[in-house]
Amino acid sequence: MSKQHDSRIPPRMRAVAIEQPGGPEVLTEVERVTPSPRPGEVLIRVAAAGVNRPDVLQRLGLYPVPADADPLPGLEVAGEIVALGAGCTRWKPGDRVMALTHGGGYAEFCRAHEGHCLPVPARLDLAEAAAIPETFFTVYYNVFMRGGLRQGETLLVHGGSSGIGTTAIQLARAFGATVLATAGSDEKCGFCEGLGAARGINYRTADWAAAARDFTGGTGVDVVLDMVAGPYMQKNIDLLARDGRYVIIAFLQGSKAELDLRGVLGRRLTITGSTLRPQTTGEKAAIAAGLASEVLPLLESGAVRPIVFRRFPLADASAAHRLMESSAHMGKIVLDLGK
Repeated sequence: MSKQHDSRIPPRMRAVAIEQPGGPEVLTEVERVTPSPRPGEVLIRVAAAGVNRPDVLQRLGLYPVPADADPLPGLEVAGEIVALGAGCTRWKPGDRVMALTHGGGYAEFCRAHEGHCLPVPARLDLAEAAAIPETFFTVYYNVFMRGGLRQGETLLVHGGSSGIGTTAIQLARAFGATVLATAGSDEKCGFCEGLGAARGINYRTADWAAAARDFTGGTGVDVVLDMVAGPYMQKNIDLLARDGRYVIIAFLQGSKAELDLRGVLGRRLTITGSTLRPQTTGEKAAIAAGLASEVLPLLESGAVRPIVFRRFPLADASAAHRLMESSAHMGKIVLDLGK
């Protein structure tokens, strides 16, 4: 039995569903039963939800929904807790939180595990807060927990103007690393440099691997964060310095490549990667705990901030997906339920 805070919680709610695999037009506004929080979960009245590349892949039928997940798209939200599931002790009704969700974010109400929620910094509005969980969990886990980026090292971020990229640039700089970022236009490269990248490299007009090697004086970079893969993989391996770490988080240009791995042995390289959704509840809670201690103070001070490119009403989720697929954005795209 969940503990209800707000007697106005309606039995049914507005949501956006994927009616069938396809283009942005298959995103359809529907009415669904309002979920109840399960043990260990909270129910959030959603003020805003982040739009992410996995949402697009799910819509296309290329990102299978786990059996225990909500089939509605949406992996991050911000809003107010309105009900508590059995055993919840970490939060109270009325708390403003931003949360990593197991689906279901494109809706007026969404469940989240209590350990996957973080408090919203006072300086941020809820639409800004909704742009944080998915990208910050992903970057913190992959760049720092798996990639082991340390002060004084050099990080190369592919897709520097994306939500992941803007987060990686800021966090790496905040922790004392030097950042190089690739992007697809001079404008985007300048945007990356404005966020703290030491060099933005336009991959359409320059040999990004040669430019990165030149920047490091020929020694190479310590960590690569790659969402492109495919033809980038060999270049990334060749670019790594001794004891370098290559972290793969997506395959925008394919998951297969023929590789010469001699450099892995000769320079003691590590190739790793992950995707966030399959991680266990406990693993995600451990990432949240790291964010709470190491990153939340940076968000509270304003040293690091979510970059929101554009906000759309929930009913315009299709337009938000079109923008995501165009890659014209710099930063995050958010569904603002207040609009």
